[in-house]
Amino acid sequence: MKIRQLSVEGAWEITPQQHGDPRGLFVEWYRFDALAEAVGHPLRLAQGNLSVSARGVVRGIHFADVPPGQAKYVTCVRGAVLDVTVDLRVGSPTFGRWEGVRLDDVDRRAVYLSEGLGHGFCALTDDATLSYLCSATYNPAAEHAVHPLDAELAIEWPADGPRLSARDAAAPTLAQVRDSGLLPDYRACRSFVAGLRPDGMSYSDGI
Repeated sequence: MKIRQLSVEGAWEITPQQHGDPRGLFVEWYRFDALAEAVGHPLRLAQGNLSVSARGVVRGIHFADVPPGQAKYVTCVRGAVLDVTVDLRVGSPTFGRWEGVRLDDVDRRAVYLSEGLGHGFCALTDDATLSYLCSATYNPAAEHAVHPLDAELAIEWPADGPRLSARDAAAPTLAQVRDSGLLPDYRACRSFVAGLRPDGMSYSDGI
């Protein structure tokens, strides 16, 4: 397993080693110890999600309030997507920067995003299926979105006429979300991540 930090601070690309023969294939697509060594703490597994999208669908850019935020470990188990990480943390040296990684069922890469980062993707095939491991359960009151076609972000989506959900199509621009005070604070995110215990829990959880 190879783990490479992306240009957006707090995001990593994971490339697993595949073992195949005429019978089929075996791959360790997630290793808590290897990820913990790279990011500094284990991923707390609180929820698992599966997302299926048709070709040309764009989902995102979604983010959560920090604390507690929602770290994500994302891989594509069927088809292919362009997975996009966006730095939405005000005060971050990479604020507003995005990076895309192709996730597919050939190389079977994954992406890990730490708390405070925005996430989205574009389906490159029909029935593109993403699997998410999340550090926190879904909390609609703490979930927000930035319009994925915002000119300030200038994400190069590989789709002619991206298909958006009603929620994403109505999402505010980055400037509007920033002015509203909803964007995560870089120092607060760094402090939260630094306070995670060796088991991935926050010391403030009191568990």
